[in-house]
Amino acid sequence: MFRLIVFASFIVFSVTACVQGDSNVERGNRTQVLHIGNNAEPQGLDPHQVTGVNESYIVLALFEGLVSKHPATLEIQPGVAESWTVSDDGRVYTFSLRQNAKWSNGDAVTAHDFVWSWWRGLQPALGNQYVFMYFPIKNAERFFNGEVSDFSKVGVTAIDDFTLRVELANPTPYFLQLLDHYSTFPVHRATIEKWGEPDESYTRWTRPQNMVTNGPFELDDWRLNKHLIVRKSQTYWGADKVRLNKIVFYPYEVGPNEERLYRAGQLHYTSETSIDRLPWYYENKPHHVSIAPYAGTYIYRINNKKPHLKDKRVRQALAMSIDRETLIRTVLNGLFTPAYSIVPPGLLGYQPPQVFAYDPSAARNLLAQAGYPNGKGLPEIELQYNSSEQHRKIAIAIQQMWNKELGIKVRLQNKDWKVYLDDEATGNYEISRGSWIADYVDPNTFLDMWVSDSGINRTGWANPNFDKLVLKDAPSAKTRKARYKHFYDAETLLISDMPFIPIYTYSSHHFIHPSVNGMPPNIMNYYNWRYVYLDADWRAEPK
Repeated sequence: MFRLIVFASFIVFSVTACVQGDSNVERGNRTQVLHIGNNAEPQGLDPHQVTGVNESYIVLALFEGLVSKHPATLEIQPGVAESWTVSDDGRVYTFSLRQNAKWSNGDAVTAHDFVWSWWRGLQPALGNQYVFMYFPIKNAERFFNGEVSDFSKVGVTAIDDFTLRVELANPTPYFLQLLDHYSTFPVHRATIEKWGEPDESYTRWTRPQNMVTNGPFELDDWRLNKHLIVRKSQTYWGADKVRLNKIVFYPYEVGPNEERLYRAGQLHYTSETSIDRLPWYYENKPHHVSIAPYAGTYIYRINNKKPHLKDKRVRQALAMSIDRETLIRTVLNGLFTPAYSIVPPGLLGYQPPQVFAYDPSAARNLLAQAGYPNGKGLPEIELQYNSSEQHRKIAIAIQQMWNKELGIKVRLQNKDWKVYLDDEATGNYEISRGSWIADYVDPNTFLDMWVSDSGINRTGWANPNFDKLVLKDAPSAKTRKARYKHFYDAETLLISDMPFIPIYTYSSHHFIHPSVNGMPPNIMNYYNWRYVYLDADWRAEPK
């Protein structure tokens, strides 16, 4: 209760302050300080351990990998590597690193940093839930599994200080995109080792006074539940092109409070819109709204190890009794698209299977076949979600649908972001709200997370045939058509077993001040902070 009162008081103070003087937006426009809502307090800042979208935006400011992406086209462009070559068979990449790339303490960023960082990322004890990002590299998966003990057998070699050679197990069309994912970013070895063991989780190396980074910004201040500030790095190789002086990330939950702060001039950008307020903005301030297609799927994970949820017929019944069309129309203002698969339709030309539909009658039959006619005998199910008004409304609507169509009882559980993540990772849940946003533009990013040993799976579900299709057959396919056929077959297995329930395909939706430049909408909701700046001379709106 105390925390809620403090937060509410802070909102009142913030809104009052902006009335009495310059707002954050007005000051920020003059000083190139961007204020953005970031949805939740970050779980951490270690690029080899974080998994959330809100953490990713901060990590992308603090670190840089071999490559980056253009924010408008998502085309791969140089990062720490200024150039690279690819062998004719598509298996060997040779990167030439910039000799002026520096860590924030002045040390040179070298090829040895990448070799050591990838060795660290592959340490099982570290708990890197994105470890599968490394698996296209020759022997990386075998090293992680303990089948290879000598890291020199893994296909990553520093030829010299500024030349990195990477050998893949198979040609991987999206490999360069993996190198712009934060899990493959380098970390500063001396700093990691100063504050703990390389495979130790969440040590003090990420505190502002300790942290050494190589991105366009460095950590300036971090006050829990208040803000996290990054400042422009003077050692970054492209510092002369970075126009922002600071970015202030606020852990405001999506909902009315964030929208009120935006309206009061305290934020340039919100993590999402307040859906209930969209009609007003469409009518009065349409140029403050950014809505675009987004490669992401909203899901409910199901703990397949719980006795009453082990039977896939129960899981299928839950999925088939959700009226997605009504949910989106009545609760979500028509903003999203019903989902019946994990891969969004049309991603890079791939069309997923649809193996089920909204069918309450068939759902009731399945539940009866599983031994729970009209829900009788089925224990009350707990549905957890992280704090968000939108998640709450969705959960209430689905709770009512399940009760009406299946006769089952559902208890809703709202959890703080960190508690929610911990409970999901440890299996301390029954059904958990989740989502998956593309890490790169390829169907594989939505499928390889469900393989048996993936740290992102979190459902207890495993299917060796699925693993083979995704990890063996698809990577060795000679054509895109053959590769997509393996994906189609794998997704058919996945959705038939229903370890999770797909609910809708996202659209990105934000309130964004007209003074903000360099943050164009794209299907990954990706930001390259090198391109972002604020226009102090933007045309003032009529009162």
